[in-house]
Amino acid sequence: MFKIGIDLGGTKIEGIVLSPNGQEVVRRRIETQQERGYEHILSAIVGLYHTLADKISYSPHTVGICTPGSISQKTGLLKNSNTLCLNEQPIKKNLEKMLNRAVAIDNDANCFAMAEALMGAGKGYNMVFAVIMGTGCGGGIVYKGQVLKGLHGIAGGWGHSSINPNGPECYCGRNGCVETYISGGGLEKMYARQFGKTKKLYEVVDLFRKGAVAEVDFMFEFFEHFASALANVINILDPDVVVLGGGLSNIKELYSIGVDNLKNHVFNDEFTTPVLKNELGDSSGVFGAALIGV
Repeated sequence: MFKIGIDLGGTKIEGIVLSPNGQEVVRRRIETQQERGYEHILSAIVGLYHTLADKISYSPHTVGICTPGSISQKTGLLKNSNTLCLNEQPIKKNLEKMLNRAVAIDNDANCFAMAEALMGAGKGYNMVFAVIMGTGCGGGIVYKGQVLKGLHGIAGGWGHSSINPNGPECYCGRNGCVETYISGGGLEKMYARQFGKTKKLYEVVDLFRKGAVAEVDFMFEFFEHFASALANVINILDPDVVVLGGGLSNIKELYSIGVDNLKNHVFNDEFTTPVLKNELGDSSGVFGAALIGV
């Protein structure tokens, strides 16, 4: 059976068709145009779906959709989306009515985890903990090819676990969340608080690599926070592999300095867990959407 996946992003909506043996058949990308509102986005998704389905002559297929934010188990409405017009909307119910068929919807972290577990850096491992360290910080768990969601659907969402109750205030209302310490947005805010000036993270990393004392200290604090936060997950979950994604996964020192620090925090007499960079990049969302489809 063919698999259709649609990745709903803030600026673009990407769709893909995978053949029954997992090969890419066709891929299309359109603008989200979120400023035009919720109904426009629904129509865009439906239009893209029909474009993709037509390419396979509507042969039997599954459909999965990757969204920013997630569906509330309590209300059935989308929550925590940075595409604000999607929040508090019954997107699954609406799309199923418009398409006259069932669809699977999951958040970007779970779709990333699924894609990397089955097609990327985590392929061949039983338990994969996949981390997104970008503007925010999220994660997903895949065990034997299935996303683990947990009782409340929040499994893997380590970004809002606190590692310092006296730490920076997070937008979620708590203090010292992992996201405030090891996401791109969190690090840029932390830099501004410490030094009274703003810099993009890539500028900070560049100064660190040039040996600037302040930036060296700042980045070593980041590596330590990364290690202590990730060790908390490893001590509980003990995954077979950790896959890093998001913009911060491109910081090569995470895989040397960060992992060396990690060894000091894991509650065991050895540390052999591979910590790998993702292989699918920004394609993980659309591949993951196809893989979760119903």
